[in-house]
Amino acid sequence: MKLSHIDPVSAGELHLTIHEATFDRWFFQRDRKDKFLTLAWNDGPQQKVTIDGIEYDFPAQTILPLMVSQTFSFEKPEQLIAWQYNRNFYCIVDHDKEVSCVGFLFYGSAETMFIKLDEQHQNKLNLLLQVFIDEFEDKDIIQHDMLQMMLKRLIIIITRLGKKQYIPATALPDDKLDVIRKFNLMVENNYRKEHTVQFYAAQLNKSSKTLANYFLFYNNMSPLAVIQNRIVLEAKRLLMYTDKSAKEIAFELGYEDAAYFSNFFKKQTGSAPTDFRIQKLR
Repeated sequence: MKLSHIDPVSAGELHLTIHEATFDRWFFQRDRKDKFLTLAWNDGPQQKVTIDGIEYDFPAQTILPLMVSQTFSFEKPEQLIAWQYNRNFYCIVDHDKEVSCVGFLFYGSAETMFIKLDEQHQNKLNLLLQVFIDEFEDKDIIQHDMLQMMLKRLIIIITRLGKKQYIPATALPDDKLDVIRKFNLMVENNYRKEHTVQFYAAQLNKSSKTLANYFLFYNNMSPLAVIQNRIVLEAKRLLMYTDKSAKEIAFELGYEDAAYFSNFFKKQTGSAPTDFRIQKLR
């Protein structure tokens, strides 16, 4: 089942896909024009999901938030329920930072989050799902507002669960967590040109050491590792899904010296860019 709402005024889109065998997304190919955030719910047994060429276990009864620019495919897409929406649908309003399209689910963690649903939350989401289905069928003047309100409710539920599961017991205060979220968002918007922690720290009015200390308490990945991982991820995408040369990719990612970029990529992945491409295209 595929249900869609498209607002002709704002160009806001919300799509609900339920147990469709063809559900996936190829950002660098057919789907690049579609700027959708995705919340995928595996309500069947554990399966595999491949995100930007990396395979993960997708446990039963978990929610997986996926970014606009990610390519993904599933071992058993017919087990999935997925909500997809663009910024025009949800971010045209001034939402709370924790549940916005730049909130915790998409920028609160540098790792891929698989958010577990206990029986209570499974029941809660099943009830909400039925309301979504009913509301998609009620095409009246308040449908857009109703769907937007329900999506916010869904995001709040998942955000609360995600924070409980992914923020350590020795968590930072909310203001410091917000600095980490802003850092992740800034990296997403600037990694092609800015590769140093100092740049982001200055934009956040923090010292590099302070920023590193925040990350030390939050998770084991340093701010520099977050930046470098994002650069390498984009390089892998371009190598796998485009025919751009390693030199072109280096320039696109802010490296004037292609040899320096090649050495950096090899240090991070164990393979030179051209070797990586050959391995992935076999």
